[in-house]
Amino acid sequence: MSIWWSFHLRRDAASVPLARRLLLGAMETAGVDPDVSYELSVALTEACANAVEHGGRPLNGTVGAPRAGEEYRVTAYLDGETCRIEVADSGPGFPGAPGRSRGWLPAPAAPDAESGRGLRLIEELADHVHFGRTGRGGALVSFDKIVKWRADAPLALA
Repeated sequence: MSIWWSFHLRRDAASVPLARRLLLGAMETAGVDPDVSYELSVALTEACANAVEHGGRPLNGTVGAPRAGEEYRVTAYLDGETCRIEVADSGPGFPGAPGRSRGWLPAPAAPDAESGRGLRLIEELADHVHFGRTGRGGALVSFDKIVKWRADAPLALA
């Protein structure tokens, strides 16, 4: 059995914990091991925080200008023993080629920096990561993790 769900969220800081709670609730209901669910929820939180902070286009086309209040999309798939999560926005996307896989990341954050570690954290928590662009040019963060099921999982595949 496979299930998937998708939702659009406003680029607002309040949407980040909402996305996390929606994922955790779905994973608990499906019977995914709580440790795996937690790791996926932390990675999702980082991807959503990036979409909120960087996922809009400047209103007047100038870097640093206020950004339009667009939405971003979260899609999650549970298929067999794999969970894939995708977070897509309409911002400037990642620099360079249309798709980047594990290993591409911006320069490390300074030790005293308050941000700049989210993409590295996603890479550490997931089994496979892809940083790319959507068809409209926005950023796409996609990550997979092998799922462990609870013994009483109602949706686990035998």
